Amino acid sequence: MNTGMRFSDTARRKPSWTIERGKQMAQSSTIEWTEATWNPWHGCHKVSPGCAHCYMYRDKKRYGQDPSIVVRSKTSFDAPRRWKSPKMIFTCSWSDFFVSEADEWRREAWQVIRDTPQHTYQILTKRPERILEHLPDGWPLHNVWLGVSVENPRFYWRIESLNQIPASVRFLSLEPMLSSMAGLPLEGISWVVVGGESGPRCRPMKAEWVREIQRQCRKAKAAFFFKQWGGPRKDVTGRILDGKTWNAMPVPLLTA
Repeated sequence: MNTGMRFSDTARRKPSWTIERGKQMAQSSTIEWTEATWNPWHGCHKVSPGCAHCYMYRDKKRYGQDPSIVVRSKTSFDAPRRWKSPKMIFTCSWSDFFVSEADEWRREAWQVIRDTPQHTYQILTKRPERILEHLPDGWPLHNVWLGVSVENPRFYWRIESLNQIPASVRFLSLEPMLSSMAGLPLEGISWVVVGGESGPRCRPMKAEWVREIQRQCRKAKAAFFFKQWGGPRKDVTGRILDGKTWNAMPVPLLTA
């Protein structure tokens, strides 16, 4: 636990960004903006409208499991230690890294991250108010990106909370995007991922909302990644916006 920690000015500055055109991001994962997923624990609680049609809830119920019970993984907790080649890893895709039930295991998870500096861990949360009290000693770590999910303007406060934490990369996931987000606060944000909801009972995303975000990212010099249109069949709707794919990735501020 860290209270009153001191962070360097370098870690507070906003990184630059670049565009990797046509790069296929998914290798061990079908999620377009990462290469692998790691779930040291799984299970979560719904905290906002973006959680309504959570794929983890749907899939867990299909397997006969209770998705609201947070449990430590029996097989994958140490998985990144077995991956020798560098990977971009979406962490806790079936939970939230900062969910309270995982407090007793998180120190061990941070140690896995420390022991595997060849990997980059993308930690996305809907609980940014819990980040500061649950960071490891020696923060920030060069191989950890911190992000928050924001589905509509009611949750801009999550961005404000994120900006209190220095990180190699701070990013936003606007998925599912449920409304226009005019005036999206992008100060201190390096990367924005946008996506429509997919699967049964998905809520539609308007093209003008996406273009609005793309324009704001260009003005703020934040990398813009368009993940998907979503819909009942996201493989049909695809991820082309105005005739092209948008695969911008941030350049991390910290290096090993």
